[in-house]
This record gives sequence, structure tokens and C-alpha cells, in this order.
Amino acid sequence: MKNIHKKSLLSAVSVILLSLSAWQALALATGDPAPMITAVNQSGAPVKLADSLGKFVLLYFYPMDETPGCTKEACTLRDKYDKIKALNTVVYGVSRQDQKSHQEFKNKHKLPFDLLVDTDGEIAKAFGVGSMLGMAMSHRDSILIGPDGKIRKIYRDVDPGQHADQIIADISAASGK
Repeated sequence: MKNIHKKSLLSAVSVILLSLSAWQALALATGDPAPMITAVNQSGAPVKLADSLGKFVLLYFYPMDETPGCTKEACTLRDKYDKIKALNTVVYGVSRQDQKSHQEFKNKHKLPFDLLVDTDGEIAKAFGVGSMLGMAMSHRDSILIGPDGKIRKIYRDVDPGQHADQIIADISAASGK
């Protein structure tokens, strides 16, 4: 019986590792063209990434509206938004909640940027952002897209309190400002 259990466990681990390898193979890399997705924002309006060509775009993926880390990240980006916007940058938050949740989160915290609805996780998937194991929540990752539509930087497991400063420094360096 122990031998069968070990074989089953090894098979399960092999499947997980193969799945992770396949996911990583699909992940985007710096210099790749960004997927030109169209999404719906908190108000139900369509947002086309292609409409932001010519500007930097920060897509920040976060697990869930109104959780402590996600609120901290959103509010830090809000507080630094004037500096970010002055660097010719558009910010979009992306998570798996619906329009109503995003609208309430945006209004409550007076966020000056759109929150994109990704209930099925397809936007995260298009950008190689994984889900938290067993939950319908995206990892806390960000993608910085250059004015040319190419990925400038990929941020994995960002620090919610420091991310805005990191973005400002990276965009400043990339734009020579």
C-alpha cells in the first residue's frame, strides 16, 4: 500500500511541475509585445489597451478588493498618481472581482484610475500572471508596458507599500526624466 501511495504522490507532483513549466513557457518576457486586450472597467465601459499606445501603461494585478494589502497598494498608487501621470503613464488595476465590487472599491478610496474586471482570469492569463493556489485570485504582480507597446518590466510579488515608488523610479529611468 505504501508503494502505491508514493507512486500516486509522485504522479501528482509530476503533473503540478509540468503544469507550472507550461505556464512559465506561456509567460511574457521583457521586450515582448504586450497583448492588446480589451476589458471592461468598474463602470462597464470598454478599455482598450491599444488606445494607450504612446504612453507607459502600468497593469497592476491584485488579489482582491478591500483586503489590507490590496487597499494599501491602491491607495499608495493613488497618493503618487500625480507623479505617475506626469510621467506619461496610465494605471489600470486588475483583479477577479466584478464591476460592482470594483466601483465600490474605487469610490470608497477615491482611486483616480480604472479597475479592470477579470472575473474569468483571462487578462491575467494573457499576461502570464498566475492565480493563488486553489483560489480565484491573481498574484500581486505588475506589468509595465512602454509607449511602443512592448513589455518594459515585469514585477513579481510586489510590496504594496513600495511599488508606487519603484514604478516612478523605473519610468523616470526609462524616459530619461
